[in-house]
Amino acid sequence: MKTLFNFAAVLFIAFNMQSCNLLSAAGVSSQGQPTKKVKSNLTSTTANSKSNIDHSSWDVLLKKYVNKAGLVDYKGFKADEAKLEDYLTMLSKNEPSKDWSVQELLAYYINIYNAATVKLIVENYPTESIKNIDGNWTKGRVSIGKRELSLGGIENGILRKMNEPRIHFAINCASISCSKLLNEAFTAAKINEQLDRVTKEFVNSEENDISATNPKLSSIFDWYQKDFNVNGKQNVIGYINKYSKTKINSEATITYKNYDWNLNEQ
Repeated sequence: MKTLFNFAAVLFIAFNMQSCNLLSAAGVSSQGQPTKKVKSNLTSTTANSKSNIDHSSWDVLLKKYVNKAGLVDYKGFKADEAKLEDYLTMLSKNEPSKDWSVQELLAYYINIYNAATVKLIVENYPTESIKNIDGNWTKGRVSIGKRELSLGGIENGILRKMNEPRIHFAINCASISCSKLLNEAFTAAKINEQLDRVTKEFVNSEENDISATNPKLSSIFDWYQKDFNVNGKQNVIGYINKYSKTKINSEATITYKNYDWNLNEQ
């Protein structure tokens, strides 16, 4: 009986450990990474942060291999893979802490997500879609200090918890229907202006067919509905109307467009 009890206990512990690992990989857990919520209107500043990370090497690569439309020269990135790896290694050695400002944290996590996504494609290039890569968003592949985070972990466990829905238009999933990859690095000094820019561009892009009465929206607004709030309440239409050139009637019925997962390659 004691042996049976011990065996059951081992199974219970193993199951819970596996469950924790799966939850962490899927992005439910931040693995202890520091996050801060944007509590009011975000301002761009490098002040009040223990560290200010230099993202200039990533900025150089983006300007070299990403065009204004957000399409990526993955062959070029592959030729410069060592520089991409050096940038990610630098980020890994500069672990975020609770003493960092919310601006610095946002820039860090957005940049590491985008750079790690480019690296994932480069390592598996040529590929037609990120969805063809096993464990694309669930495998721990992004090093921050001694931790290995998944892309899903950074998005869902960290960035989405920072109360800044514009991150959905800053992080790039290497796909045609995703918000475009900005051809400059995000920085604390410009973070608010950059987030505003990418949000306005995406909302008014061909990924959305916006009309007053029959809006057809990107699936991003469907998958992450609860993130888009106005005055503390979920309101996708109200959120879009803050950025859209064409305003949607509050009672309009939304339909969502099919998502194109083909690679966002030049």
